[in-house]
Amino acid sequence: MIQGVQIDLISADRLDRMTSMEKIRLILDDVIEGNIVVLEKGLSPEEQSKLIEMTMMEISPEGFSGIEMETYSAREGQSSPGFLGKLFGKKGPSARMTVIGPANQMKTIKKDKDLISAWVSSR
Repeated sequence: MIQGVQIDLISADRLDRMTSMEKIRLILDDVIEGNIVVLEKGLSPEEQSKLIEMTMMEISPEGFSGIEMETYSAREGQSSPGFLGKLFGKKGPSARMTVIGPANQMKTIKKDKDLISAWVSSR
């Protein structure tokens, strides 16, 4: 068997075809298995909140220790849609890229506007 860490790179196209709960379950199942998940297109703030909520329910003392998550915010210069945009259903800018992994294996070392550096250990 190969030793190391599995990294799943999930395209924006695949994420766009999934419901919020499908995305969250896919991410959580992968991370519980010890995989690192990189999303080309980040989650919405509501999806991030739900992921954290569901993660808290999965944590156990002898098993899953939670997640570490880093996300690039929307690009500079993009703003939220404002009152009229929200009224007409326009969404604000979404996160660009998200890296998620098991809390006991992944530690963020540095995050800049265009770089996320993480240290990942195998089990």
